Amino acid sequence: MLKKETLKFIKDVAENNNREWFAEHKDIYEEAKQDVLNLVSAIIPELAKVDPLISAETDPKKNLMRIYRDVRFSKNKDPYKNNFGIWFSAKGKGGNEPGYYLHIQPGKSFIAGGYWMPEAAHLKLIRQEIDYNIDEFKEIISAKDFKKYFTLGTSNALKNAPKGYDPADPNIEYLKLKSFEATTSLTDNEFFDPKLVNKLISSFGAIQPLIAFLRNAISQ
Repeated sequence: MLKKETLKFIKDVAENNNREWFAEHKDIYEEAKQDVLNLVSAIIPELAKVDPLISAETDPKKNLMRIYRDVRFSKNKDPYKNNFGIWFSAKGKGGNEPGYYLHIQPGKSFIAGGYWMPEAAHLKLIRQEIDYNIDEFKEIISAKDFKKYFTLGTSNALKNAPKGYDPADPNIEYLKLKSFEATTSLTDNEFFDPKLVNKLISSFGAIQPLIAFLRNAISQ
């Protein structure tokens, strides 16, 4: 679980997104960051039981994304993110691969898993895997546990069939996808529940078969 002060800090950052304010409240940031790291420390060994490619010895700091924004190519020059992002995968924070994500932002928190916008070579392999093993893919995304928490995202998709695929294919909507991820929302109050880690692990466990499918696809 998290402290209420941690979510309040994130809300305060959104309302005071400038370096002067952040410097004056650096001690509060460090406390909030440590609170999140404590949560990550509790998640890692439990997630390792669900996914054998996640190491139970992972340093929590490798999972927590930086709060500092890269504004070089952005019109939005706010120096800080208004959330804490936590990424779990076999390779860690810098890996371009399927994984699990926890987004902590007051009123907009969510759990996600899958592979967001894979590189072209990986995307080609994933489409091929779906095409060859469509029954397995459908079984994963229609499983009771998966549907209890998640719905496969469809917003990142091509308008037309990808090259080499028949537009009349009954599964063409899956083959049009450019991202393969699913999300489920979290309320602020759920972060204060002592059973938070259990909820997260149940959700991650429900999406693990999809992540395993995607990993297998890009390892071909």
